[in-house]
Amino acid sequence: MKSFVTGAALAIAVLTATTATHAQKKYDPGASDTEIKLGQTVPHSGPGSLYGVLGRVATAYFEMINEKGGINGRKVKMLSLDDSYSAPKTVEATRRLVEQEEVLALFGSLGTAPQTAVHKYLNSKGVPQLLLNTGASKWNDPKNYKWTMAGLPLYPTEARILAKHGISVKPNAKVAILYQNDDFGRDFLGPFKEVLAHAGGKASVVAEATYDLTDPTIDSQLINLSKSGADVFFNITTGKATSQSVRKVVELGWKPLHLLTAGSTGRSILNAAGLDNAAGIVAMRYAKEVGVPRWEKDADVMGFEELRKNYLPNVDPDNTIAYAGYGQAVTMAEILRRCGDDLTRANVLKQAQSLAGFHSPYMLDGITYSFMPDNYPPMKTLHIATFNGKDWDISDKPVTE
Repeated sequence: MKSFVTGAALAIAVLTATTATHAQKKYDPGASDTEIKLGQTVPHSGPGSLYGVLGRVATAYFEMINEKGGINGRKVKMLSLDDSYSAPKTVEATRRLVEQEEVLALFGSLGTAPQTAVHKYLNSKGVPQLLLNTGASKWNDPKNYKWTMAGLPLYPTEARILAKHGISVKPNAKVAILYQNDDFGRDFLGPFKEVLAHAGGKASVVAEATYDLTDPTIDSQLINLSKSGADVFFNITTGKATSQSVRKVVELGWKPLHLLTAGSTGRSILNAAGLDNAAGIVAMRYAKEVGVPRWEKDADVMGFEELRKNYLPNVDPDNTIAYAGYGQAVTMAEILRRCGDDLTRANVLKQAQSLAGFHSPYMLDGITYSFMPDNYPPMKTLHIATFNGKDWDISDKPVTE
């Protein structure tokens, strides 16, 4: 009888402990005891295909993590779908990820216009749309769109800092601007022009031109801008257009103070333009680079290089876009680790909102995320830097808006 009572008590204790353990586990679609499903949309094809490497790196990173045991004992299934940087395709792919694949969250998707097309949809569904590869100001709206968070410095912040720098170097600046004809371009354009308008000096915009991503070249725009008499050129382009513009400015013999957006300073983009042609360009910097002597012994860079050699040997070792994707994948993994066994979409968002102070391996030392539950700027600390033809000369002190 004593043995029976003892056995019964032990069984009850085990059952209670088991029940408590299961009670602590909370799952939404895309999560279970064994798996976490994540999704994203990036252009694996089309005019923005240069950025498709973001998806390949994220997939490879989680493959590596899975081989090491996964995150909190769960394997991560990463689904990176091609949207060709086309809003209708983004809508189709995103709906598939949410309604058919039932992912827990999306992260690292690319592009202001494509992500705008699914912004309201994902928020209405309560699906996290995290670490977007766009710095549009609209993503900092936790009151109305709390499920969406950018992964890059916000464009208006970057534009205002660049405008102030331009005026400090050339108080009577005559500025020419080339910008991508979409939300991305306009998000830089407005704040930049506002700073000039309120500077109290004689700086002014003397010429503007636009281009579309589908344009084969931007030569005619640059020829016209170069004839404007401008001594400052604000280059709000991406990908192929950036490489073409950097090269064309030199071919034309035009020698303005050349301001470039941070997202377009990747080593692969500048290589395509010719590094000598990029000498003198000024941009904001917040991240390390791969494939340059300065960082080759850096622990974070070496971590990416290990992943690249073992899983992505066809990716060039100096592909900074790939390195950016690595940094975001590491950050997403950290969010999932912090979730523990509470793998609900609400908790994924909560952990992302609490990332302030977390250092991505992509970031310069001393720079961390600055997300807060009621304010979503990814980071507030940036550096001014000038390209010397081989590497970036980075300012000693960071600057703020």
